[in-house]
Amino acid sequence: MFGTHDLLLFIFAGWLLNVTPGPDTALIVARSTQLGFKGGAAACFGVAAGCMLHIAAAALGLSALIAASATAFGIIKFIGAGYLIYLGVRMMLSRRSDDAAPGFKSSLTVWKVFQQGFITNALNPKVALFFLAFLPQFIESNAPSTALAFVFLGVVFNVNGTIWNLMVAYATARAASMMRGARTWQRWIDGTIGALFIAFGVKLALFQK
Repeated sequence: MFGTHDLLLFIFAGWLLNVTPGPDTALIVARSTQLGFKGGAAACFGVAAGCMLHIAAAALGLSALIAASATAFGIIKFIGAGYLIYLGVRMMLSRRSDDAAPGFKSSLTVWKVFQQGFITNALNPKVALFFLAFLPQFIESNAPSTALAFVFLGVVFNVNGTIWNLMVAYATARAASMMRGARTWQRWIDGTIGALFIAFGVKLALFQK
């Protein structure tokens, strides 16, 4: 279909890759814990929008240009790493407040969470490299349009990933609702995920392609 092959294998491999935790999953868990399912869903769709940006860039050849340019790759990498560390520090600081940082949490809207999900994914050059390395393995050498094949496989991967992320958001929100009154538990979650974001940011900054 659209010059692709082994679609079922692609979907299965994509599911295995989607269940691997990363910055996107950490954000979804954090916002589902804080804002319930609507917050987690907003993060999911933000991540999906960021993924679509990578898919479009890969189809147009922009990702290959960025990957080939050490300067462009480095700029995006360090901006993305800085953003992850920023989010992590904010969560860590919210944990230390006696009132659980109501100013920070109350300022979180669904739109802001969507933006966070989008930026977290869009500024991760490792995602761009992933699409460049993974998708071509399932594209026919004589495909009528490589760009169309890239878009088709990317959308399939993104839809499957979004379904999984929504399942994570729902499960997390349900678990959080049972512990809603436990402030200590909430602070522990904020602190742990904040530390994870910082670790993800440092790992991304040190990443060498």
